[in-house]
Amino acid sequence: IAASLTITKLRKEIVDFSIPYMKIQQMIIINKKNRSIKNIFDLKGKEIHIRRGTSYFNTLVELNHKYNLGIKIVLHEDIPTEEFIRMVAEGKIEVTVADSNIAFLNKRYYPDIKIAFPISGYQYLAWAVKKGNKALLSKINEFFKEIKSDGTFKKIYDRYYSFVKSYNYLDLKKFQRTIKTRLPIYEELIKEEAEKYGFDWRLIAAIIYQESQFNPYAKSFTGVRGLMQITLTTAKELGIKNRLDPIQSIKGGIKYLYVLYNRWKEISDPEDRLFFTLASYNIGFYHVMDARILAKEMGLDPNKWESLKKTLPLLVYPKYYRRLKYGYARGWEPVKFVEKVMLYYDILRHYTVFKNKPYLSEGFFE
Repeated sequence: IAASLTITKLRKEIVDFSIPYMKIQQMIIINKKNRSIKNIFDLKGKEIHIRRGTSYFNTLVELNHKYNLGIKIVLHEDIPTEEFIRMVAEGKIEVTVADSNIAFLNKRYYPDIKIAFPISGYQYLAWAVKKGNKALLSKINEFFKEIKSDGTFKKIYDRYYSFVKSYNYLDLKKFQRTIKTRLPIYEELIKEEAEKYGFDWRLIAAIIYQESQFNPYAKSFTGVRGLMQITLTTAKELGIKNRLDPIQSIKGGIKYLYVLYNRWKEISDPEDRLFFTLASYNIGFYHVMDARILAKEMGLDPNKWESLKKTLPLLVYPKYYRRLKYGYARGWEPVKFVEKVMLYYDILRHYTVFKNKPYLSEGFFE
């Protein structure tokens, strides 16, 4: 069995494909500073680096034949597409090719790349099995139909792809700089406290960046202070005497996150429970409860984050908040907060997973 393969005529001769699950295009990837490559004809005489055995090879061969471009296709063994994207970002190679889904996902890790233009029509991803294995293929198709009908596929898709085209280049560059310069100051304390409460330390680091950009003296217009932007009321409840003290802020903030997480035990899905917790940290537990009431009234599942993404923003409208116990709230903020935290968390996970891979010789923050 093989997952995430592009369906091609050649491959259909040697494997059987499942029903397709995603539409993609092959895209040219260049550095953001590259001003010389704007269309297919600008590829004339260029070296394009790809992994051997990908569907990109056939596409490039066809382009060479059709337009007489003289593209030099440089084939590599056992190097993933993501690594070529990194090499483009760092200026080590000029051009590579990536499927659009891979390209847009990796733009969050490498904001210096430019997804220039497609070199193929629309294609489809599917799973492949050994030719003639009808029983396994039937089970795979059954699986895809089930996750598409019950919403699982949409949830996964939205988690990774719903915001891929809206990344802010300057924001991501600032995040990378800050993580390189400021995170090391607090990393060991974050790891120690996160482990104590069962959190992934990278999640905590993502929260701190979103809250304060690792500035221990940060202050918002609402009066929250410190690395983890703790309110005065919460500080008193947690016994925090100085919100500007990084140690007290990190310890208190993680403890408070843990308290909130335990208040959402009724949320059975782990990811939904995490999102409810993050939203509560941002806007307050009781405003999230109000949003759940609205979800019930609207026939939505109050235990699903997808529902609260719709109802939380309604808390700014009088016709809704006036009849709710906890009143007005800037309900779009926790939705954006969750999105941003999960984006930074994803980048940090990518960094810590891949930084020691042999083909990532310099790492992506290093």
